[in-house]
Amino acid sequence: MTITQLYYILAVAENQNFTKAAEKCFVTQPTLSMQIQKLEDELDVLIFDRSKKPIELTEVGRKIVTQAKNIVNESYRIQDIVDQQKGFIGGEFKLGIIPTIMPTLLPMFLKAFIKKYPKIKLKIEELTTEEIISRLNEGHLDAAIAATPLEIESIKERVLYFEPFVGYIPEHHRLHSKQKINTSDLDIDDMLLLEDGHCFRDGVINLCKTFKSQVDSHFQLESGSIETLIKLSNEGLGMTLLPYLHTLDLNEKSKQNLHHFNEPSPAREVSLIYHKSELKMQIIEAMQSVISGIIRGAIKFQNVEIISPLPK
Repeated sequence: MTITQLYYILAVAENQNFTKAAEKCFVTQPTLSMQIQKLEDELDVLIFDRSKKPIELTEVGRKIVTQAKNIVNESYRIQDIVDQQKGFIGGEFKLGIIPTIMPTLLPMFLKAFIKKYPKIKLKIEELTTEEIISRLNEGHLDAAIAATPLEIESIKERVLYFEPFVGYIPEHHRLHSKQKINTSDLDIDDMLLLEDGHCFRDGVINLCKTFKSQVDSHFQLESGSIETLIKLSNEGLGMTLLPYLHTLDLNEKSKQNLHHFNEPSPAREVSLIYHKSELKMQIIEAMQSVISGIIRGAIKFQNVEIISPLPK
Protein backbone atom coordinates (compact mmCIF):
# COMPACT_ATOMS: atom_id res chain seq x y z
CA MET A 1 0.00 0.00 0.00
CA THR A 2 1.34 3.43 -0.98
CA ILE A 3 0.32 7.07 -0.46
CA THR A 4 -0.04 7.34 -4.24
CA GLN A 5 -2.56 4.52 -4.35
CA LEU A 6 -4.60 6.15 -1.60
CA TYR A 7 -4.46 9.47 -3.45
CA TYR A 8 -5.81 7.74 -6.57
CA ILE A 9 -8.65 6.20 -4.56
CA LEU A 10 -9.64 9.60 -3.19
CA ALA A 11 -9.63 11.07 -6.70
CA VAL A 12 -11.96 8.36 -8.02
CA ALA A 13 -14.23 8.64 -4.98
CA GLU A 14 -14.53 12.39 -5.53
CA ASN A 15 -15.03 12.30 -9.31
CA GLN A 16 -16.93 8.97 -9.51
CA ASN A 17 -15.10 8.36 -12.77
CA PHE A 18 -11.70 6.77 -13.51
CA THR A 19 -10.95 8.95 -16.52
CA LYS A 20 -11.69 12.24 -14.73
CA ALA A 21 -9.72 11.07 -11.69
CA ALA A 22 -6.71 10.23 -13.88
CA GLU A 23 -6.82 13.70 -15.44
CA LYS A 24 -6.87 15.28 -12.00
CA CYS A 25 -3.89 13.16 -10.92
CA PHE A 26 -1.98 13.85 -14.18
CA VAL A 27 -1.60 10.16 -15.01
CA THR A 28 -3.06 7.94 -17.67
CA GLN A 29 -6.31 6.14 -16.92
CA PRO A 30 -4.73 2.65 -17.27
CA THR A 31 -2.01 3.58 -14.77
CA LEU A 32 -4.53 4.81 -12.21
CA SER A 33 -6.81 1.79 -12.71
CA MET A 34 -3.90 -0.64 -12.39
CA GLN A 35 -2.72 0.88 -9.10
CA ILE A 36 -6.21 0.77 -7.59
CA GLN A 37 -6.70 -2.80 -8.77
CA LYS A 38 -3.35 -3.71 -7.26
CA LEU A 39 -4.42 -2.30 -3.88
CA GLU A 40 -7.78 -4.10 -4.05
CA ASP A 41 -5.94 -7.37 -4.75
CA GLU A 42 -3.57 -6.71 -1.84
CA LEU A 43 -6.46 -6.05 0.55
CA ASP A 44 -8.67 -8.72 -1.03
CA VAL A 45 -11.69 -6.36 -1.17
CA LEU A 46 -13.55 -4.31 -3.76
CA ILE A 47 -13.28 -0.61 -3.02
CA PHE A 48 -15.47 0.49 -5.96
CA ASP A 49 -18.61 -0.99 -7.46
CA ARG A 50 -17.73 -0.64 -11.14
CA SER A 51 -21.12 -1.98 -12.28
CA LYS A 52 -22.80 1.25 -11.18
CA LYS A 53 -22.81 4.43 -13.25
CA PRO A 54 -21.49 6.66 -11.90
CA ILE A 55 -19.06 4.48 -9.97
CA GLU A 56 -19.95 4.00 -6.31
CA LEU A 57 -17.97 3.05 -3.23
CA THR A 58 -18.69 -0.28 -1.64
CA GLU A 59 -19.48 -0.39 2.07
CA VAL A 60 -15.88 -1.23 2.96
CA GLY A 61 -14.73 1.25 0.32
CA ARG A 62 -16.41 4.10 2.20
CA LYS A 63 -14.52 3.17 5.36
CA ILE A 64 -11.23 2.93 3.44
CA VAL A 65 -11.78 6.37 1.88
CA THR A 66 -12.38 7.93 5.30
CA GLN A 67 -9.08 6.53 6.58
CA ALA A 68 -7.27 7.36 3.32
CA LYS A 69 -8.21 11.05 3.71
CA ASN A 70 -6.53 11.12 7.11
CA ILE A 71 -3.40 9.37 5.85
CA VAL A 72 -2.99 11.52 2.72
CA ASN A 73 -3.61 14.76 4.64
CA GLU A 74 -1.08 13.78 7.29
CA SER A 75 1.50 12.92 4.61
CA TYR A 76 1.24 16.47 3.22
CA ARG A 77 2.03 17.84 6.66
CA ILE A 78 5.59 16.48 6.56
CA GLN A 79 6.56 19.25 4.13
CA ASP A 80 4.72 21.77 6.32
CA ILE A 81 6.81 20.68 9.30
CA VAL A 82 10.03 21.14 7.34
CA ASP A 83 8.94 24.57 6.03
CA GLN A 84 8.01 25.72 9.50
CA GLN A 85 11.32 24.57 10.93
CA LYS A 86 13.25 26.44 8.24
CA GLY A 87 11.08 29.56 8.54
CA PHE A 88 10.21 29.24 4.85
CA ILE A 89 7.17 31.30 3.85
CA GLY A 90 6.02 29.76 0.61
CA GLY A 91 4.22 26.88 -1.05
CA GLU A 92 0.55 26.28 -1.73
CA PHE A 93 -1.98 27.80 0.66
CA LYS A 94 -5.71 27.13 0.28
CA LEU A 95 -7.87 29.97 1.56
CA GLY A 96 -11.66 30.19 1.80
CA ILE A 97 -13.54 33.50 2.10
CA ILE A 98 -17.26 34.03 2.74
CA PRO A 99 -19.24 35.89 0.00
CA THR A 100 -19.96 39.04 2.02
CA ILE A 101 -16.23 39.56 2.69
CA MET A 102 -14.62 38.40 -0.56
CA PRO A 103 -15.49 41.35 -2.88
CA THR A 104 -14.38 44.06 -0.46
CA LEU A 105 -11.45 42.65 1.51
CA LEU A 106 -9.70 40.60 -1.19
CA PRO A 107 -8.91 43.55 -3.52
CA MET A 108 -7.59 45.49 -0.53
CA PHE A 109 -4.90 43.02 0.55
CA LEU A 110 -4.23 40.52 -2.27
CA LYS A 111 -1.80 42.59 -4.36
CA ALA A 112 0.21 43.68 -1.30
CA PHE A 113 0.34 40.14 0.05
CA ILE A 114 1.52 38.62 -3.25
CA LYS A 115 4.17 41.31 -3.62
CA LYS A 116 5.49 40.77 -0.09
CA TYR A 117 5.34 36.94 -0.24
CA PRO A 118 5.89 35.93 -3.88
CA LYS A 119 6.75 32.32 -2.99
CA ILE A 120 3.24 31.63 -1.64
CA LYS A 121 0.82 30.14 -4.17
CA LEU A 122 -2.63 31.18 -3.00
CA LYS A 123 -5.66 29.13 -4.02
CA ILE A 124 -8.74 31.14 -3.03
CA GLU A 125 -12.37 29.98 -3.00
CA GLU A 126 -15.57 31.81 -2.17
CA LEU A 127 -17.46 29.55 0.25
CA THR A 128 -20.24 29.77 2.82
CA THR A 129 -19.32 29.46 6.48
CA GLU A 130 -20.80 25.96 6.59
CA GLU A 131 -18.66 24.87 3.62
CA ILE A 132 -15.57 26.46 5.16
CA ILE A 133 -15.97 24.62 8.47
CA SER A 134 -16.44 21.31 6.65
CA ARG A 135 -13.36 21.81 4.47
CA LEU A 136 -11.19 22.95 7.36
CA ASN A 137 -12.13 19.84 9.34
CA GLU A 138 -11.48 17.62 6.31
CA GLY A 139 -8.11 19.22 5.59
CA HIS A 140 -9.17 20.69 2.23
CA LEU A 141 -8.48 24.27 3.36
CA ASP A 142 -5.51 25.74 5.21
CA ALA A 143 -7.41 28.75 6.52
CA ALA A 144 -10.40 30.98 5.87
CA ILE A 145 -11.70 34.47 6.48
CA ALA A 146 -15.16 34.50 8.04
CA ALA A 147 -17.42 36.19 10.58
CA THR A 148 -16.82 35.00 14.12
CA PRO A 149 -17.07 33.87 16.89
CA LEU A 150 -18.05 30.40 15.68
CA GLU A 151 -17.61 28.53 18.98
CA ILE A 152 -16.18 25.38 17.37
CA GLU A 153 -13.64 23.41 19.39
CA SER A 154 -11.63 22.22 16.37
CA ILE A 155 -11.33 25.72 14.85
CA LYS A 156 -9.01 28.48 16.05
CA GLU A 157 -9.75 32.15 15.38
CA ARG A 158 -7.49 35.20 14.98
CA VAL A 159 -9.48 38.43 14.94
CA LEU A 160 -8.59 40.71 12.02
CA TYR A 161 -11.05 43.58 12.48
CA PHE A 162 -14.52 44.66 13.60
CA GLU A 163 -16.77 45.80 10.75
CA PRO A 164 -19.78 47.96 11.70
CA PHE A 165 -23.22 47.49 10.17
CA VAL A 166 -24.50 50.52 8.24
CA GLY A 167 -28.14 51.20 7.43
CA TYR A 168 -29.02 51.70 3.76
CA ILE A 169 -32.29 53.63 3.94
CA PRO A 170 -33.88 54.95 0.72
CA GLU A 171 -35.84 58.17 0.37
CA HIS A 172 -39.44 58.02 1.68
CA HIS A 173 -38.55 55.26 4.15
CA ARG A 174 -39.75 56.00 7.71
CA LEU A 175 -36.12 56.24 8.97
CA HIS A 176 -34.62 58.25 6.12
CA SER A 177 -34.88 61.59 7.94
CA LYS A 178 -32.93 60.34 10.97
CA GLN A 179 -29.28 61.37 10.86
CA LYS A 180 -28.25 58.36 12.96
CA ILE A 181 -30.26 55.27 13.79
CA ASN A 182 -30.56 52.97 16.79
CA THR A 183 -30.88 49.21 16.77
CA SER A 184 -34.28 49.66 18.40
CA ASP A 185 -35.46 51.46 15.22
CA LEU A 186 -35.12 48.31 13.14
CA ASP A 187 -38.15 46.34 12.04
CA ILE A 188 -37.63 42.97 10.38
CA ASP A 189 -40.89 43.47 8.43
CA ASP A 190 -39.34 46.14 6.17
CA MET A 191 -35.82 44.70 6.09
CA LEU A 192 -34.31 43.25 2.92
CA LEU A 193 -32.15 40.22 3.71
CA LEU A 194 -29.63 37.96 2.08
CA GLU A 195 -30.73 34.42 1.27
CA ASP A 196 -30.49 31.67 3.84
CA GLY A 197 -26.94 30.37 4.27
CA HIS A 198 -25.25 33.77 4.62
CA CYS A 199 -23.95 34.43 8.13
CA PHE A 200 -24.43 38.20 7.59
CA ARG A 201 -28.16 37.47 7.24
CA ASP A 202 -28.10 35.64 10.58
CA GLY A 203 -26.32 38.61 12.15
CA VAL A 204 -29.03 41.01 10.94
CA ILE A 205 -31.79 38.72 12.22
CA ASN A 206 -30.04 38.39 15.59
CA LEU A 207 -29.78 42.18 15.76
CA CYS A 208 -33.51 42.59 15.14
CA LYS A 209 -34.34 39.81 17.62
CA THR A 210 -32.73 41.87 20.36
CA PHE A 211 -35.73 44.16 20.30
CA LYS A 212 -38.52 41.79 19.21
CA SER A 213 -39.36 38.67 21.17
CA GLN A 214 -40.36 36.84 18.01
CA VAL A 215 -39.25 37.18 14.42
CA ASP A 216 -41.29 35.66 11.63
CA SER A 217 -39.15 33.13 9.74
CA HIS A 218 -40.82 34.07 6.43
CA PHE A 219 -39.50 37.07 4.53
CA GLN A 220 -41.01 38.44 1.38
CA LEU A 221 -37.79 39.60 -0.23
CA GLU A 222 -34.42 37.86 -0.08
CA SER A 223 -31.42 38.04 -2.39
CA GLY A 224 -28.14 36.27 -2.98
CA SER A 225 -26.06 39.46 -3.22
CA ILE A 226 -25.65 42.73 -1.35
CA GLU A 227 -25.67 44.64 -4.66
CA THR A 228 -29.17 43.32 -5.40
CA LEU A 229 -30.35 44.32 -1.92
CA ILE A 230 -29.22 47.89 -2.66
CA LYS A 231 -31.09 47.91 -5.98
CA LEU A 232 -34.26 46.56 -4.36
CA SER A 233 -33.98 49.16 -1.64
CA ASN A 234 -33.61 51.91 -4.24
CA GLU A 235 -36.90 50.70 -5.72
CA GLY A 236 -38.59 51.48 -2.41
CA LEU A 237 -39.01 47.87 -1.32
CA GLY A 238 -37.45 48.33 2.10
CA MET A 239 -34.21 49.16 3.87
CA THR A 240 -31.19 46.92 4.34
CA LEU A 241 -28.01 46.72 6.38
CA LEU A 242 -24.57 46.71 4.77
CA PRO A 243 -21.12 45.73 6.06
CA TYR A 244 -19.10 48.96 6.37
CA LEU A 245 -16.50 48.07 3.71
CA HIS A 246 -19.29 47.64 1.13
CA THR A 247 -20.22 51.29 1.59
CA LEU A 248 -16.82 52.67 0.58
CA ASP A 249 -17.26 52.13 -3.16
CA LEU A 250 -20.86 53.34 -3.45
CA ASN A 251 -21.51 56.30 -5.73
CA GLU A 252 -22.27 59.67 -4.16
CA LYS A 253 -26.02 59.37 -4.74
CA SER A 254 -26.17 56.01 -2.97
CA LYS A 255 -24.04 57.29 -0.09
CA GLN A 256 -26.81 59.79 0.70
CA ASN A 257 -28.90 56.79 1.80
CA LEU A 258 -26.33 55.59 4.34
CA HIS A 259 -27.16 55.97 8.01
CA HIS A 260 -24.69 55.04 10.73
CA PHE A 261 -25.77 53.72 14.11
CA ASN A 262 -25.40 55.54 17.38
CA GLU A 263 -22.59 54.05 19.42
CA PRO A 264 -21.98 51.36 20.30
CA SER A 265 -22.40 50.44 16.64
CA PRO A 266 -23.52 46.88 15.92
CA ALA A 267 -20.68 45.13 14.11
CA ARG A 268 -19.42 41.79 12.95
CA GLU A 269 -16.13 40.30 14.03
CA VAL A 270 -14.02 39.15 11.05
CA SER A 271 -11.30 36.59 11.72
CA LEU A 272 -8.70 34.42 10.07
CA ILE A 273 -9.73 30.90 11.08
CA TYR A 274 -7.93 27.58 10.79
CA HIS A 275 -7.98 24.03 12.15
CA LYS A 276 -6.26 23.61 15.50
CA SER A 277 -3.83 21.11 13.91
CA GLU A 278 -2.78 23.49 11.11
CA LEU A 279 0.99 23.68 10.62
CA LYS A 280 1.37 26.50 8.08
CA MET A 281 1.43 29.04 10.88
CA GLN A 282 4.13 31.16 9.26
CA ILE A 283 1.76 31.88 6.35
CA ILE A 284 -1.21 32.50 8.65
CA GLU A 285 0.83 34.99 10.67
CA ALA A 286 2.03 36.71 7.48
CA MET A 287 -1.54 37.03 6.18
CA GLN A 288 -2.82 38.33 9.51
CA SER A 289 -0.08 40.96 9.57
CA VAL A 290 -0.76 42.21 6.03
CA ILE A 291 -4.56 42.36 6.43
CA SER A 292 -4.46 44.00 9.85
CA GLY A 293 -2.02 46.64 8.59
CA ILE A 294 -4.19 47.51 5.60
CA ILE A 295 -7.54 47.44 7.37
CA ARG A 296 -6.41 49.86 10.09
CA GLY A 297 -6.59 52.68 7.59
CA ALA A 298 -10.06 51.74 6.37
CA ILE A 299 -12.00 51.12 9.57
CA LYS A 300 -11.57 53.60 12.41
CA PHE A 301 -14.63 52.64 14.49
CA GLN A 302 -13.78 51.52 18.00
CA ASN A 303 -16.97 51.57 20.08
CA VAL A 304 -18.81 48.55 18.68
CA GLU A 305 -21.07 45.74 19.86
CA ILE A 306 -20.34 42.38 18.23
CA ILE A 307 -23.39 40.64 16.78
CA SER A 308 -23.20 36.86 16.59
CA PRO A 309 -23.08 35.35 13.06
CA LEU A 310 -24.64 32.12 14.36
CA PRO A 311 -28.34 31.42 13.72
CA LYS A 312 -30.47 31.48 16.85
